[in-house]
Amino acid sequence: MSSVLERPSPNCDERPGGPAAIDMLILHYTGMQSAEAAIERLRDPVAKVSSHYVVDEDGAVYRLVPEELRAYHAGISFWRGRRVLNDVSIGIEIVNPGHEWGYRPFPAAQMAAVRDLSRGILSRHAIPPRNVVGHSDVAPNRKQDPGELFDWAGLAACGIGLWPEYKGAEPTMRCDEGEAREALACIGYDPDLPLEIVLTAFQRHFLPASVTGRLDTPTMIRLVQTRAAL
Repeated sequence: MSSVLERPSPNCDERPGGPAAIDMLILHYTGMQSAEAAIERLRDPVAKVSSHYVVDEDGAVYRLVPEELRAYHAGISFWRGRRVLNDVSIGIEIVNPGHEWGYRPFPAAQMAAVRDLSRGILSRHAIPPRNVVGHSDVAPNRKQDPGELFDWAGLAACGIGLWPEYKGAEPTMRCDEGEAREALACIGYDPDLPLEIVLTAFQRHFLPASVTGRLDTPTMIRLVQTRAAL
């Protein structure tokens, strides 16, 4: 990875548990029309939002907040029983206009930079694969990012995050709503949200070719496989 460019944001503070509390990596897309507009907003003290890093489409990496400090990127969120995720996470904003402004694939140079940056973060902090997630995983009722075009499988192949091998649908698998809810909660999703919303988030991450919000056989298989891989 090329050198990191410093663009400090004032929107940060001390982590309540200190740097030792870090055990999550949350990936976002910027959802804005340009990298500069996103960085400007993440550095605006009025906006009160930030992230630790921004990765541009050409692979340039900007550091806005030191990892040991708390950035304001997760908002109202939930993962594996916790709700104040800014306290324990590092946030990477990945430049992409998002679903509102013309969602598009993430360029190879950008994904390579995300991979290298994430590897470095994981080398410095005890973050298990199950806690490398997207913004839509931790806030499925509010967020869609980084979305179904993001290469979760490619990252997992490099040791970043969780991506169980998909073995296809088994015709004997029952689509049991109770079992699906139990699997989603075990993986980490908020059990209090409507099933369709949480299934959509799960599919964006683990079954991106079929983002329907419906509990069908391929989704049930993927839920079982993902839970088994935790």
